Amino acid sequence: MSSAEPTEQTGPAVRSHPEHPEHAQHSEHPENVQHPERSPRPAPMPGLAESARLLADSTTTSTALVADALARIEAAQPTLNAFRHLRAEAALAEAAEADRRLAAGERLPLLGVPVAVKDDTDVAGLPTHFGCDGERPPVATDSEAVRRLRAAGAVIVGKTNSCELGQWPFTEGPAFGATRNPWNTAHTPGGSSGGSAAAVAAGLVPAALGSDGAGSVRIPAAWTHLVGIKPQRGRVSVHPHHDAFQGLTVNGPLARTVADAALLLDAAAGAHPDDFHRPPAVRASDAARRDPGRLRIALAWRPPLTLTGAGPDPEVRRAVTALAETLARLGHHVEEARPRYGLIGLAFVPRATAGIAEFAARHPEPALLDPRTRSALRTGTRLGGRVVRAARAREVRQHRRIGALFDASGYDVLLTPTTAAPPPRIGTFDHLSAWRTDVTMAAACPYAWPWNVLGWPGINVPAGFTRSGLPVGAQLLGPSRSEERLIALAAQLEDDLRWYEHRPLAP
Repeated sequence: MSSAEPTEQTGPAVRSHPEHPEHAQHSEHPENVQHPERSPRPAPMPGLAESARLLADSTTTSTALVADALARIEAAQPTLNAFRHLRAEAALAEAAEADRRLAAGERLPLLGVPVAVKDDTDVAGLPTHFGCDGERPPVATDSEAVRRLRAAGAVIVGKTNSCELGQWPFTEGPAFGATRNPWNTAHTPGGSSGGSAAAVAAGLVPAALGSDGAGSVRIPAAWTHLVGIKPQRGRVSVHPHHDAFQGLTVNGPLARTVADAALLLDAAAGAHPDDFHRPPAVRASDAARRDPGRLRIALAWRPPLTLTGAGPDPEVRRAVTALAETLARLGHHVEEARPRYGLIGLAFVPRATAGIAEFAARHPEPALLDPRTRSALRTGTRLGGRVVRAARAREVRQHRRIGALFDASGYDVLLTPTTAAPPPRIGTFDHLSAWRTDVTMAAACPYAWPWNVLGWPGINVPAGFTRSGLPVGAQLLGPSRSEERLIALAAQLEDDLRWYEHRPLAP
């Protein structure tokens, strides 16, 4: 692994670019497909809750866990390319300090546990590239979410790759190459939190923080066989941005189990004093141990209007149907229904492109931005101001119209596919125009983004695999502030399906 000049507080930046065949295992041959029944080698890193327990019991040390995570990341980087920056030296120093605190009897939820965060998240001493090319100075202070993770005792080992400004459901770009799916390295892990998803799925870290502005936690979770939580808007602070991407974007966890995702959510949750959105606190970890009761669940196959005519791939439909049947077997009432999405896309597009324009305008070298980003910048600039304000003003009516599924029709949860298609191959979106990229990704991922417009919570749960071994997922979606119900239901499904037992081979 090559390195760039380290900052004073950090280890080397990660610069591997596995774009070429000699750097990755491609799936032209059947032996390179990762089948779910096969066990990984070596043994996986313990999960988040298990790591915290082992540390509290003095069964292991933070230094050992962090060193193991760093070694796994270095070994996997030429193949998976999950990380943009590592904090090797700083993380090991923080692990040693955590060991001293643990030996002195101090206990915190994540004291000494290694975790990763996405490249859009400020970590003091590292630049925040957000998937972009070019040089950026290190930031001086942590984001609020990272500050809270540190306060819970977590050791941040590095920052994971994201596509440029988080726009696309793939994690590829000239700044860092292509991040690859641990289940089949010829395919994307999704995006824009693809680096976080690849890192967790491959067992490089126990859990990671991502962000979700149009499905960017849930889509990569679906395509890498993970639990991914998009919490209520404001649940996890997006400070220093306060209202990222015109209120569309939230931070959320990716993990192999519901309990681990809930633990990371509890640790990261909370508002900065300047935040616009401040929902009342939830107890996610408690919810993961709670019986959800008997619920009325609406199963929706028809996505919102995207003008692509997209519906679910037959293998996606088969997997989600099987999951719906599991829910019915567990005692829930499941029936097909149609949410009244209306023309919600007319509210999404101005907000999304205006958000891209706001971030792109801060880039010190605009010529380095992807041409599709520059196109979105122009669109967002045209649709800013009055158009965005009108789009945001529609949200109250959208809450009433789509919320009628829960209020008037009496459903507790909406179940949909997370994506319409299995993970695409690396390079699928190369050389496409801005318009063709939008159409192609809308056809593959038409289900996730409406919940970003609404600001409501959703969870991806693993739904199984295609016949060629590619993961697919399903969304559990709820009304405002319904995280605890969704987490309890996801945990019940996990107890029955035991999806965490299926892991890809070590990269």
